[in-house]
Amino acid sequence: MPRKPKYIPVIDLFAGPGGLGEGFSRWPMGKDKQFKILLSVEKDRYAHQTLTLRAFFRQFEECQVPNAYYEYVKGKISLDELFSQFPEQALAAQEEAQQLTLGQHDVSSLIGRRLNGRKNWVLIGGPPCQAYSLVGRSRMTGGTKLEGESEEDFQRRIHQRRSQFDQDHRHHLYKEYLKIIGDHWPPVFVMENVKGILSAKVNGELIFPQILQDLSSPAKALNRRPRIKYEYKIYSFSTEALDGDWTRLSPSDYLIRSEKYGIPQARHRVILFGVRSDKKLRDIPVLAKLEPSTVRETIGTLPKLAAGLTGRSKDSQVEVLGSIKSADWWMELNEIPELRSVKRRMENELGQLKVHGNGGGRFVKSLRMHSDEWFYDPHLGGTLNHEARDHMKEDLWRYFFCSCYAKEFPGKSPKLKDFPDSLLPAHKNVGEAVSGGKFGDRFRVQLENRAATTVTSHISKDGHYFIHYDPRQCRSLTVREAARLQTFPDNYFFEGPRTAQFHQVGNAVPPRLAYQIAGIVAGII
Repeated sequence: MPRKPKYIPVIDLFAGPGGLGEGFSRWPMGKDKQFKILLSVEKDRYAHQTLTLRAFFRQFEECQVPNAYYEYVKGKISLDELFSQFPEQALAAQEEAQQLTLGQHDVSSLIGRRLNGRKNWVLIGGPPCQAYSLVGRSRMTGGTKLEGESEEDFQRRIHQRRSQFDQDHRHHLYKEYLKIIGDHWPPVFVMENVKGILSAKVNGELIFPQILQDLSSPAKALNRRPRIKYEYKIYSFSTEALDGDWTRLSPSDYLIRSEKYGIPQARHRVILFGVRSDKKLRDIPVLAKLEPSTVRETIGTLPKLAAGLTGRSKDSQVEVLGSIKSADWWMELNEIPELRSVKRRMENELGQLKVHGNGGGRFVKSLRMHSDEWFYDPHLGGTLNHEARDHMKEDLWRYFFCSCYAKEFPGKSPKLKDFPDSLLPAHKNVGEAVSGGKFGDRFRVQLENRAATTVTSHISKDGHYFIHYDPRQCRSLTVREAARLQTFPDNYFFEGPRTAQFHQVGNAVPPRLAYQIAGIVAGII
């Protein structure tokens, strides 16, 4: 009898920084891992660099990662110096993580070579989702009437934008994923996408039912006549079948609300579980419900930082916040009854302000660590990717107001209609937002005693939606804080400039959610 392989191979497409792959590669915790990533494919330069470094990390047992890795992530040696010390592991990592674009490169042949005849394996990945996201659709198909623009010209411009949206190639990137299924027929696959895919339309038709149909019958969808032709049943990880009939699931049954499964973030994503038709299964377990940690429990142990000031200002954060009492809006607070208690709260916080070290950086030495073994690495000795952004003086004032408001009214982040007039930003549509229109919550505190709101790629643009709950820090979240809320382990290092790091974190699947999914997949395989 041939020996069973020691692991289940994984192919990861549209891998991003590796959130899905990280969850699979860690299952189960401890020794004797069940999965091994043979190939992860990502086109973005910086995400690929992150993938490669993590692939290198995984070449070693968790307790045997060399000290040189930690010297690199702390900035003490270069990547070339690290890889030159461990050439065999570096080569394996570079072969595993490939910077390729599906549809432009022959990824299918590469997968065939990596699988090398293995039959029991898993395909995972999430095709890019900008065209499906609710915000993305609004940006690409909507718009406001320009000053002096006629109604006819406005409607013509909107019609043109919607036509361009219908022709966006990103609607059909799932077909590149589908082609891999049709070429290699994995026993199971896991495909992730944004909630907006459930309501996205192309040429007036909902696209999600078509995606389900195509994934169920890949050969038919691809118009192929293969020698071996399978179909797939598409299961849900979160909803049990009614009387065992999986065809009776509704689109919303494929939605996973991450906060219900222990993730400290209200991240709602569609995750499909395809099982090949020749695998006769009576039942598929669903994810077990778990209480999420709060924002404070998740990021509260990280080193405290002070934000810097944009421009050439040499004022400290404490000096900028101290100047609040001379601002016009400070006196306005007395005229708004519901804000008088917020003002008292702000006065108390101002009296206890002190400079928290510095603005952080690539590595911040710290003795306080997260007690959860999922995050904790005893060899790290500090915090990676933990650098505060610089902010405008007025934004620091707004952040301070928001965080104090949330402490005074627990469970509530203020909307623009709650701001004193003189504190409102000088945005052209601020009047619409104040009166209940879009973006009324453009400044949002992450409430300390709840799960966070969704960490999105927008965090790479500004931090207004991701204000720290602590008024004495008064800043937006760092990359590491966002990564903690996404459940990336503390020794997971994100490559590239800070904007690229934020983008990677915001687009990722929470690894701890992927870990739970991996447990279900292992049982099926």
